[in-house]
Amino acid sequence: MSLTVYGYPNTRTLRVTWLLEELGLDYSFQLVDLMKGEARQTSFLELNAGGKVPAIRVDGGIITESLAIMNYLCTLKPEAELIPTYSAFRRAQYDQWSVFAIAELEQPLWTIGKHKFALPKDYRVREMEATSVYEFQVALDLLSKGLGQQDYILGDSFSAADILLGHCLFWGMSFGQSIEQENLKAYIGRLGVRPALGLARQKEKQAMSD
Repeated sequence: MSLTVYGYPNTRTLRVTWLLEELGLDYSFQLVDLMKGEARQTSFLELNAGGKVPAIRVDGGIITESLAIMNYLCTLKPEAELIPTYSAFRRAQYDQWSVFAIAELEQPLWTIGKHKFALPKDYRVREMEATSVYEFQVALDLLSKGLGQQDYILGDSFSAADILLGHCLFWGMSFGQSIEQENLKAYIGRLGVRPALGLARQKEKQAMSD
């Protein structure tokens, strides 16, 4: 099987490369330089009409949207149990927290990002930031309650949902957002030292220097 990741460092691409490293799957990384406008070039738009990363090519087909990509990748190595298969209830919890990561935790962060740098200047509304900061803090409180004293969001076992949640938390810190919940600080610490995350970041860094 041939698998290529199209992406750029410090974006949602990291969710995909981190997961690939956790799964131990071989892949190649194709840099799409957002700073040079490569995501808006015809060659990339033919892969993803939305002009966004990540995207993957696998055996000739293209998949976009980070959560869809992650769910697909987990099916390639189900024995890793990064999406629970042993319990319908656990699978539902995985879905719950994955959707929460995208809809509740990421959404206010991306709203901040869009109105700071992503949208054309004429469409940026700086007043959106205060509301988004509030929404992010509400989401943090919900995540803190859901995590409790567990090591990971589904309990003792690391899952792909932790990658989604962890990436959003890393994003939050890079956006200068305060994370005061002690259990979330410890959670971030556990996720941040995972070897697979280090390998993924290393490959992204290497792609920038090639």
